Amino acid sequence: MTTSGTYTFNPGLGELTLYAFNLCQIRPTSLVQEHMQSARMATNMMLASWANQGVNLWAVDLVTTTVSQGVSTYPVDANTVMILDAYMVTSQSGVSTDRIIMPVSRTEYASYPNKAQQGFPTVFWFDRLISPTVTLWPVPDGSSTSSLKYYRVRRMQDAEFSSGQTVEIPYLWLEAFADGLAYRLAKVWNPQIAAGLKAIADETYKIAAEQNIEVASQFISPQLAGYYRP
Repeated sequence: MTTSGTYTFNPGLGELTLYAFNLCQIRPTSLVQEHMQSARMATNMMLASWANQGVNLWAVDLVTTTVSQGVSTYPVDANTVMILDAYMVTSQSGVSTDRIIMPVSRTEYASYPNKAQQGFPTVFWFDRLISPTVTLWPVPDGSSTSSLKYYRVRRMQDAEFSSGQTVEIPYLWLEAFADGLAYRLAKVWNPQIAAGLKAIADETYKIAAEQNIEVASQFISPQLAGYYRP
């Protein structure tokens, strides 16, 4: 048996779009500019929908923000979808130590009576505005804390047809992308088969999403204690 020995299959958005139109029974020879404009819009709408449906591991990165004494709130890149894990970096005697901090809701943050209290931050509130922010509490006191680090899910890069650009998705998501795009295009150009394509798109998305997880052991231990009634 002879195989290619390569791992370079990564079709551009143009190729994926032609394939998606084939799936919704529209042949390449009948395509006009309006079809491609519709495909560009449908592609980026779908990527936005994927960001809403779960954590896209390939779009997770680590952000470092320098903190200052007495400053509680810091700007967050507008492309941030959610913050997954956050920790403070402390430096003492030339040794850096990372200490995890936990998320709180708007309601819980609002319940703190002294929001200006300084100390070592133990929690953060991610305010998901159009221009988002992250607020630390207690407010950094500047004694040892130097920076805040957090893993965030960012939005995926725009999908464009120019220069044979590819879509910012991994190989394992190509089929889900093509099926999802076909369904969205069929809603516009061939509504009669849209329902059938939606079922296929939902299935291939589910398959891709189920493997898009971190593989790690998880242990759940109950806290057991005696109960004595006087």
